[in-house]
Formats: sequence, C-alpha cells, structure tokens
Amino acid sequence: MKHFSVFSLGLKKHQMLFFIIGIALIVGCDGGKEQLNVFTWSGYVSDDIRKGFETEYGVNVIVDTYANNEDLLAKLQAGATGYDIIMPSDYMVSIMIKENLLAELNRDNIPNLQNINSLFLNKYFDPNNTYSVPYTFGTAGIAYDSSVVNPAPDSWSVFWDEKYKNQFSMLDDQRETLGATLKLLGYSLNTNDPEELEQAKNKLIAQRPLVKQYKSEAEELLIAGDVAMAHCWSGDAFRAADVRPSIRYVIPKEGSSQFIDTVCIPKSAPHKDLAEKFINYLLRPEVNAKITEFTKYGTCVPDAKNHLPKELQKHEFIYPPAEIMESLEWLIDQGDFTKQYSRAWDEVKAK
Repeated sequence: MKHFSVFSLGLKKHQMLFFIIGIALIVGCDGGKEQLNVFTWSGYVSDDIRKGFETEYGVNVIVDTYANNEDLLAKLQAGATGYDIIMPSDYMVSIMIKENLLAELNRDNIPNLQNINSLFLNKYFDPNNTYSVPYTFGTAGIAYDSSVVNPAPDSWSVFWDEKYKNQFSMLDDQRETLGATLKLLGYSLNTNDPEELEQAKNKLIAQRPLVKQYKSEAEELLIAGDVAMAHCWSGDAFRAADVRPSIRYVIPKEGSSQFIDTVCIPKSAPHKDLAEKFINYLLRPEVNAKITEFTKYGTCVPDAKNHLPKELQKHEFIYPPAEIMESLEWLIDQGDFTKQYSRAWDEVKAK
C-alpha cells in the first residue's frame, strides 16, 4: 500500500480535523463489530450461513479460500496469523496436529457437539476430537452421463476401456488416483508396499493415452459435456446432476475412498471464542442441513436430515448403505512413504 501524509495535501487545521474524522468514519463504520475470518474451500460456506451468523451475533464474517490442503498448510507454516476458522480434510488434521498448528477446542463453548453422529467422531486423525469437528463427509467414485455410457459402470476398470478413449477425466490427485488403481488391483489405497505401488503406477501409465484430462474440478467438465465420465468426489457429481439430470454417480464394487472435512481453529486465531460460537452455530441441525443443500456432501448431524428436502434425505450416495460404507477406506498420511507416492505420480503425469 502506498503511504501518504495529510500534511502534503495542504490542508488547514480545521480542514485536516474533518479529513481525519471522515477517514475514521469510512474505515471504522463497522469498527464496533467483531470480525470472524474463515479460510476454507471454495463453495463451502454459503452466503445464507454467513449472513445468518452475522445477523445473530452482530459480527462480520470474512471468507477466504484455498485450492487444496497443501496450500492451507503452506500458508499457516509461513506464519499467517489472521484466520479464526480453517477446514482441513482428515489426513491434513493429523499433519497439523504434529506441526502444532491447531488450538485445542473448549467443549464448554460448543455444546452442540452432542448433535454429531458418533460414527464421525474419534477418528484416526484426531482420536478424541481435541482439535477438530466434522463438517461434511463424502466419497470418491465414478460420475457418468447415463445418456452416453451404457451399460452403467460398476468397476474402476471402465477407465481402462478403449471404448471411452478421450471421453473421461481422472482426479488430478496423487493419493486418490493411485488409490483408485490400487483398489482395482485388490490392494489397500494406503499401501506401504513398493511393489503394489509400482503395479498401480504402471497401470496408470498404460491408461495415460485414454485419459482426456486430469482435473479435480470435474463438475465443470460434466456440466459442459466435455467428458462422459469422471473420476470425482461425490459432491461434484451431485452438483453437476442438478444442472445436467442425466449425470449419475456410482461407488465401484472394488471400493473407494471416504473423507471427512473438518472445522478447526488455528493456534494463532485472534478470535477463538467467536470461532467456537461459529462452530456451535454450524452444528445446529437446521443450519447443518444448509451445508448439505449447498455442498451436496453428507451431514454429520443426524437431526439435520429432518430439515433437508426428501430427495436429499434418502440420497443413495450422499448417505451410502452399510455394505458400501464397508468397502471404503480413509486416506491416511503415509509419512516418509508419501515421497514414493509423489515419485510414482510424477512418472504417470510425465508420460
């Protein structure tokens, strides 16, 4: 920002007084309001939720966005101190705990924690939910245009079918795309076996000529009709289906990944008490339902379903049945072995 001096404006004393008062009014017209700074994924906090909290608590909510977990981590590691709320995915929570970047939650300020389904609590990345609260959950799978793809796919193997050359995209995500291939081969997507990872890498290299694009924002491609199929996250598929009703979604029979995106408070948060009020607000069933309506990801608050439209209450893949849930794995931080995933992915993308 360029600096200037009011004295250089040639103002007389009384003029200068009014000038200073005017600037104070402009800068401080909302000065009496506390401000909550949220750093999250694009499209994860709706204006409806933001404005509702602002009105009820007499504060301002400022939302900033990041593209992926690694960008969020890098910003905090670089010393960013202004954020009150962040929304890392499960495996990133465990990394941030190790890095001492997260504040412990004061449960007395978040009584609505009791509203969360126990299935989403005490997970590997934060065993006692000391630092994180579940926000949404989702899966990765196959989105496809039912007017083009026939028969309906039920296996990851469809992405190796020559019939669909240049008609599908894969997630531009090393863990998800190597993970899907590992599942197809009958392995865990969290393998630490170099030979299993090598097999997945070679299978993806063989697939490379068939892939139209590696892209994580598959929603755009599906809506535009640029692809007939996409390896994508469930919310992207369901939002695309809202615009293009022929879009369907399936979790392959070999299994896939599941994830929880969370709400956390950075250790450097300037407004921790207000942040905990915001988390408590998000856990009200009627508010939590708005999250699912907006993102098309599942709610972790069972009573929120009562506030959802019927088509979302019974959505087969927003709330998968037990037999499908059993086929899903969490992506777990692989520590030093992550370098081998990165190396394998680089070789795939280089072809």
